[in-house]
Amino acid sequence: MSVFTLEAAQGNPVTTETVDRLCSELGVSLKDDEKEEYRRLLAVFHDASEALMGMEDYIPTVDESRFPRTNIRFPSKEENTHGAWAWKCDIVDADPPKGDTRPLLEGKKLCLKDMISVKDVPMLMGTKFIEGHAPDMDATLVTRILEAGGHITGKAVCENLCHSATSHSSGTGIVENPHCRGYSSGGSSSGSAVLVALGETWGSVGADQGGSIRVPAANCGIIGLKPTFGLVPYTGCGSNEPTNDHVGPMTRTVHDNALLLEVIAGTDNIDDRGFAAPKPENVPKYSQLVAALPLQSPLAGKKIGIITESLSTPATDPRVIETFLRAAEAFTSLGASVSQVSIPIHKSGAAIWTGVSKTGGFLNKTHGSGGFGRRGHQMLKLNSLLHPMQQAQWQNAYSATKNIYLNGAYALHAFPTLLGKATNLSRQLRDSYDAALREYDVLITPTLPYVATSHAAPDASPIAQISKQIGLTSNTAPFNQSGHPALAMPIGMLEVLEGLGVESRAKLPVSMQVVGKWWDESTVLQIAAAWEAANDWRTM
Repeated sequence: MSVFTLEAAQGNPVTTETVDRLCSELGVSLKDDEKEEYRRLLAVFHDASEALMGMEDYIPTVDESRFPRTNIRFPSKEENTHGAWAWKCDIVDADPPKGDTRPLLEGKKLCLKDMISVKDVPMLMGTKFIEGHAPDMDATLVTRILEAGGHITGKAVCENLCHSATSHSSGTGIVENPHCRGYSSGGSSSGSAVLVALGETWGSVGADQGGSIRVPAANCGIIGLKPTFGLVPYTGCGSNEPTNDHVGPMTRTVHDNALLLEVIAGTDNIDDRGFAAPKPENVPKYSQLVAALPLQSPLAGKKIGIITESLSTPATDPRVIETFLRAAEAFTSLGASVSQVSIPIHKSGAAIWTGVSKTGGFLNKTHGSGGFGRRGHQMLKLNSLLHPMQQAQWQNAYSATKNIYLNGAYALHAFPTLLGKATNLSRQLRDSYDAALREYDVLITPTLPYVATSHAAPDASPIAQISKQIGLTSNTAPFNQSGHPALAMPIGMLEVLEGLGVESRAKLPVSMQVVGKWWDESTVLQIAAAWEAANDWRTM
């Protein structure tokens, strides 16, 4: 312990009553003859902390001359037909590099999930829990997109604080499914998936804490990749729970997904999630590897394992399993072998994820410094809006947000080691998938157990809102805790079974999840690309 002085400043507010109160909160007591000494030690700590808080915060600079922010505006109804835009803007490189080599994203329009920081562009995070926040920095991935020639045209709606896997929770309203109005586009990266599916943007970057890239990708019929934990820097992105946080590409094709990943991947030496990731210059040329697949038997020798336990998750629609198994069988015509592999702990994966996400998510939001024990950059302006929480915020909170706070607060008292136990079991989960991946090149599952559901009613009770997503992330959430790369891709269409679309026999997409070894996005993308090239999911 370092103490640099024992003399407190004049007017220091720490008293022995302060010490007594802290001891009471800790459930301990001090000897009477020690209280004054501990008061002095606490007083000098107060002075040091006050001096530190008086220092100017360190905020990364943004090159606004090269990347000017223009036309920042809230979208009109006419340009927001599906409720998917949170904010509009125009940001593009005003001084692109000269030469014969074209930037990888030149001419491509992108949107970003509205929990990714773009300096001076308001960040709504889909909620009224906090309001009036405009970031003072660009996320690392934003800088990389702009340097690669990408044109950022706005922020896509994010479900309420990233706490919903369906698309009725955002403070700006419902986000409609691009295939049939009245149905969920999935969450929490709902707006990203819709804008990509509609072709309003070439691609988007979403965030995934339990399936939030893959769920909307599945519901909207696009490609969504949750990369290996830490491959894409999370610096400048709103965090739910640090070990679950992932950001990744959302596009219409596998090749486009590979290209966008190529741009945003690689450690930034800031975010500690990515300290084991390759440097940007060593990131594989994913798009070239996908394009280089042979036309004949592109997957010759590849072994694909169907996780047996993924076929019987809660609320599974048998038609989804039939569609998935047909799609899996199609790999054999591409040269691959397909068989089932039992991974029993997969059935407990969502529960393990819950133990971390509820408890860790609560702790992450109830500390003004964010996740403690971390190296990286803390967005203090945002943190100060989240904590301490006021009653007015609680009243504006979405039902799933309230549930997280209640679950987390309860766990700290009733199950004080729950987070640690779930963390250890997460390692077992990872080891079990790794064992299977020593035998197979990739593992596959249905992404979701059923097609998109109709929206909850505007006045729905908390249970009615949450019931729309029961069992939805049983196959996605485990891989947030295991950290493996997992890609969602469309493999067919099925008629809806409830909601207004029944009468018109509306169809919505079904999706397959492809899971690979840590840092082996190349194989995941190649296997997905080979299937995509040989099949038309819209007619299956």
